[in-house]
Amino acid sequence: MRNILDLSNQQARNFLLKEESYFNFDLPAYFNFSRLIKILSKQLKGKNLSNFYSINSDNKPLKPEYFEEVNYKLLSNKNGQYAWRPFQLIHPALYVSLVDKITEKNHWNAIIKKFKEFKQKTKIECVSLPIQSKTKASDKEEQVGQWWQEVEQKSVELSLDYAYLYQTDITDCYSSIYTHSVAWALHDREIVKNTERFNMNLIGNIIDKHLRQMSYGQTNGIPQGSVLMDFIAEIVLGYADKLLAAKIENIEEYKIIRYRDDYRIFVNNPQDAEEIIKNLTEVLIDLGLKLNDEKTIKSDNIIRDSIKPDKLYWEINNKIKLSKTVQSELYIIHALAERYPNSGSVSRQLQELYQRIKNSKKIDKNIKVLISIVVDIAFKNPRTYPIVSAILSKFFSFLKNETERKDAIERIKRKFEKLPNTGHLQIWIQRLTIKIDTSIAYEEKLCQKVKDKDVKVQLWNSDWLNNSLKIIIDSTKIIDNNKIEKLKPVIDVNEVALFKQYYN
Repeated sequence: MRNILDLSNQQARNFLLKEESYFNFDLPAYFNFSRLIKILSKQLKGKNLSNFYSINSDNKPLKPEYFEEVNYKLLSNKNGQYAWRPFQLIHPALYVSLVDKITEKNHWNAIIKKFKEFKQKTKIECVSLPIQSKTKASDKEEQVGQWWQEVEQKSVELSLDYAYLYQTDITDCYSSIYTHSVAWALHDREIVKNTERFNMNLIGNIIDKHLRQMSYGQTNGIPQGSVLMDFIAEIVLGYADKLLAAKIENIEEYKIIRYRDDYRIFVNNPQDAEEIIKNLTEVLIDLGLKLNDEKTIKSDNIIRDSIKPDKLYWEINNKIKLSKTVQSELYIIHALAERYPNSGSVSRQLQELYQRIKNSKKIDKNIKVLISIVVDIAFKNPRTYPIVSAILSKFFSFLKNETERKDAIERIKRKFEKLPNTGHLQIWIQRLTIKIDTSIAYEEKLCQKVKDKDVKVQLWNSDWLNNSLKIIIDSTKIIDNNKIEKLKPVIDVNEVALFKQYYN
């Protein structure tokens, strides 16, 4: 694997225009945005997006920042209560335009040069730059592997050199990033603010403009849900690293590992850590960001606290191997989910359970009880939606008839109707039911795209575009009907498993 800064400008363009980079959250395999991205990239290559703006009655161009809902927001419940996360499918024309601008040779070289500056004379190590896989593993798999190796394993190793570990993160990082700060990071802050604010030859200003065009002209927040935005966040956070390093030059013994907005600070003197956190707070405030007080934790047991608590708990208390039934296994996973809601360990154990039962011809007698337990796990653990859908599809295969399956579906839908912001959930319920009952209606627009291929469901507001691009965006199919036809009622583990090679 190699990180994005190791790529040439053309390689970076190809990487960022991949479907896997356009959105990096979980959708069923029949969603396919690659054809749309490919067509638009040909249309826009070497051109400015403004050439495709529509004209109003006064013969003036319409601009995307004049319009709401330019990007499509997919709402996902965050904790089974009232917190939620808005994943965004960036308007494809704006996405392709921004990728083209960033990967122009002179702009790309300037960005790489700036990242080299961020790394100079600092003990702050960023290990979260986007990764391109060079194996059969997906980019996302490699990215998770990078976290394990460079954050968790490296943290344990650093226990040889340091006595204390402080962990903290940024509150609502993506939704708080100030768009102008991208230009500050890539160019001199005072120059940009005072004399070059409107210089559209500067890539920082170009990125800033695109970000505001996506969000009705707002300057606070960047879309979450794509590799491109992960990279733009790294520009701002890398700049923060540079500013922090300059403020703590007097501190000799420390090491900081940063994975996106998560910080691990290693010291031998608690006073040094307090000084570092104080200065980090000041740096972030100047950029419109702030640390999360509730998640700032001090530890004098680096080995224990280098490991995520849910993972450590599971390793110590794992009773799965002692259980004899699927129901008892599910109760143990349910207890883990109650103790560490929405954790990676819950998803991983559900995946391992599914791997054990996916080829089973016989299972516990009371299938409806199993369904109830799994649904309750998903209710408070939104990140488990894909794998829970797969497990439920297996359980449904053991129900006696179609009437029982439809009744179970209706009961599941009623339970989840109690939750707000469940667009992401609806997508995975639809995947569960797509081979059982195609008449089920969903409010989520992406579900409507699947259900009725002829209905003109618009995800993005393209009223600012002329017809040449607008027609392409509105008419290019993002649903692969051939894949839907080939689907089986029981969901294959490769559709939902992050580490597919592990299961192969």
